[in-house]
This record gives sequence, C-alpha cells and structure tokens, in this order.
Amino acid sequence: MKKLQILGTGCPKCKQLAEVTEQAAQELGLEYDLEKVTKLQDIMALGAMMTPALVVDGELKVSGKVPSVEEIKRWLA
Repeated sequence: MKKLQILGTGCPKCKQLAEVTEQAAQELGLEYDLEKVTKLQDIMALGAMMTPALVVDGELKVSGKVPSVEEIKRWLA
C-alpha cells in the first residue's frame, strides 16, 4: 500500500493536488492511504519549503506546484 501525503494548509492548490493525486492512484488501481498534513511544523519536517507538496512513501516528490495526473502516475508506478 502506498502512503501518500499532501502537504499544505488547505489552500485551493492543496485541494487540487489531493484530487489529482487520488485520480492518479485510482487510475493505476493502487491501494493507498492519503493523509493531509496541515501543520507547518510537520510540513517542514517532511522537507517541504513550499506548498502544496506531495510525499510518496516518505519521499518528497514535488513542492510548490500542482503536477499533472500523468506526472504523479510516473512517481506512483
């Protein structure tokens, strides 16, 4: 099971990142656990200096932008 973490304080881009991440995981048929990390202290501890950010299985994949579904699928595959 993939552990997906959306880092952000709940801004529109953070919500958009959560949606495209879920879409990518569902299109790949993956089992996943999606967690929203909203505390700044926790976000910084995961290595993100800008939000929104995506962490897959503990590895920061993107920070400061919303990638495409196709980009996220490559990181999940």
